Amino acid sequence: MPMVTVSISPQQAAGIRAAVDSGLYASGSEVVREALRLWDAARRRGELTEAPQAVNAGDNSARRGSRCVADMFADYEAEKRRHV
Repeated sequence: MPMVTVSISPQQAAGIRAAVDSGLYASGSEVVREALRLWDAARRRGELTEAPQAVNAGDNSARRGSRCVADMFADYEAEKRRHV
């Protein structure tokens, strides 16, 4: 499997650690792979904005009607916990 190095925020790192510590995932890599699968599925369904630069610059118009991956992942995790 190819290795990729990315930089994440301390909050993102804490979220990954919490997901592993909760026992829902065996490793941080599993958490990231799941997040990427959700992102890819949402992107294919057209649920994500195609202008991340505008969102990062504070232009909320690019985000209207779309959801960020963190929101979708949080929903997915909550649903997963409800069924455990």
